[in-house]
Amino acid sequence: MIIIDGRKLRGEILANIKKEIALLSFQPIFCDILVGDDPVSVQYVKTKARTAELVGIKFYSANFPKSITTAELVKEIGVINKIPNMCGIIVQLPLPESLDKRAILDAIDPHLDVDCLGTIASTEFYNGKTDLGFPTALACMALLDSLNLSLKGKIIVVLGQGELVGKPVAALLRYRNLIYQPITSKTENKEQFLKQADVVISGIGKGKYITANMIKDGAILIDAGTSESNAGIVGDVDLESVKNLVGYVSPVPGGVGPVTVAMLLTNVLNVAKGRASMDGARHDFAKSK
Repeated sequence: MIIIDGRKLRGEILANIKKEIALLSFQPIFCDILVGDDPVSVQYVKTKARTAELVGIKFYSANFPKSITTAELVKEIGVINKIPNMCGIIVQLPLPESLDKRAILDAIDPHLDVDCLGTIASTEFYNGKTDLGFPTALACMALLDSLNLSLKGKIIVVLGQGELVGKPVAALLRYRNLIYQPITSKTENKEQFLKQADVVISGIGKGKYITANMIKDGAILIDAGTSESNAGIVGDVDLESVKNLVGYVSPVPGGVGPVTVAMLLTNVLNVAKGRASMDGARHDFAKSK
């Protein structure tokens, strides 16, 4: 069993982002909107803020009380959308139940929606009309790419069809003209599909669901599932069970998670590069007149 080191890959991606940010004529800004003071959410925001600053992206702090209304938050997001050099906005989820999640996510400018959770940004992703993507799905593909193995002709199974992993991963595979089999709870003969798979990408959030008897010898397992257990956070793969059979596996923690933050900031970089390109084109146009 070869462990795919997500922390190492994250470091490589972040180093590349830092180099590219340094080449820009302006400092891009990233905002993670936090509502309330849930300790886990607060920690996630702090992690993203530190990582953004590490690569030269300025972090814009936008914290609001749990008592804020949907209309008030939508108005605040409208202001954040217009901040000069803003190149990425996300909302830290989950939101308080009193708020309209869809209205709030859709208030983010689609060109700045680096989580792709707004209706327009999501639609553009599934239509292949944007350079942005769902960060967790991009992380799954980045881990696969890090192996430098050809996926042509491989049997790929996507376990689960959730909004953050399954569906967008399937789309990314489709864009590469790779054949895959989506598996949901309603799929018949799911055990047979899993047993034949060369690659399994899982995001169902069922702790230690995938065991040795379910996979083929030498399979590649990309584990994007997370569940809480007495031992802490665990993934969909039972590592102890599969260790003598699997070829490559991304662990939980230490696999998809660290790379997800790096891919989020890659989205911010792509927005910044697009803005720099547009600014350059406008400058060239002005000089020609």
